[in-house]
Amino acid sequence: MWDIVAYLALGAFTGVVAGLLGVGGGLIIVPVLVWLFTRQQVDSGIITHLAIGTSLATIIPTAIASTLAHHRHGAVQWQVIRQMAPGVMLGALAGATLAEFMSAVMLRQVFGVFEILMGLYLLMSLPPRPGRRLPGPAVLNTGGGMIGGVSALLGIGGGTLMVPFMVWFNIHLRQAIATAAATGLPIALAGTAGFMIHGWGHAALPAFSSGYVHWPAFAGIALAAFFTARVGAWLTHRLPVKLVRRVFALLLIGLGLRMIGVGG
Repeated sequence: MWDIVAYLALGAFTGVVAGLLGVGGGLIIVPVLVWLFTRQQVDSGIITHLAIGTSLATIIPTAIASTLAHHRHGAVQWQVIRQMAPGVMLGALAGATLAEFMSAVMLRQVFGVFEILMGLYLLMSLPPRPGRRLPGPAVLNTGGGMIGGVSALLGIGGGTLMVPFMVWFNIHLRQAIATAAATGLPIALAGTAGFMIHGWGHAALPAFSSGYVHWPAFAGIALAAFFTARVGAWLTHRLPVKLVRRVFALLLIGLGLRMIGVGG
């Protein structure tokens, strides 16, 4: 029962973050699930893979909810989504495959370093060069492949990379957040499929798992996040997003340090 409550609380918090900042919540879900699975004595060799695969699965309903909310505000750049979707999905499948060849410890270290770097990036808030515009379809598709690959490898959805990518090309922050939320759906679908396939039939999987997706964790996180993501999207248009980003950045740095073993 305690685990279910923990999954629901985690989902409620990450749902708000997903809707507010356009990230899939994986930067929070993965390290917390690693901690929870460790408490549940899941085999250490698959803990990180199970956390990442489950995180990607939870992004699917969260992305749907937040995308619908942003679409009602007319903020999603659907032309960009159409141009990037093929590359994003192929990249996500490649990222899930790469994860299968990495040990749980290596994957955890890579995740922690990436999380710290993202936190530092958010704190710096580097302004884009004036006059820069979105590139053509070929470059967008290639960029989508890279974003999809890294996102699926780490279980973070597309927003973490997609938002700075679009802001770099002078897209308004709220439109970047909305479009990033929509990009998270094809990444989560392809990435989840990859982690389920690669983990299928693994002897160390806990009960109620399909490959590297643990369904009790998915259900608790997704159920809560589906509803709170709309709250986050609503807050995007009312709160000082830059201030929230700085607070979120500090949280990421703290979680990243924990993932690489600093301070426990």
